[in-house]
Amino acid sequence: MFSKPDYIILIAAFVSFLFSISLWFGVFGAENRDAGIFVGLWVPSILGFGLFFKTSAKGRQV
Repeated sequence: MFSKPDYIILIAAFVSFLFSISLWFGVFGAENRDAGIFVGLWVPSILGFGLFFKTSAKGRQV
């Protein structure tokens, strides 16, 4: 199943997604669509780094 670091990565990606949506629709103030797109690009980056570190950690255990 999932380990604690997996949940941390997923939560970080989900929070980034929610922050991006809030910027896009202007939940906390005026709409800022450019910033929403920029923050939305963090989601695949966070997931990619999480996958990289998970696979590199498995390689060291062998």
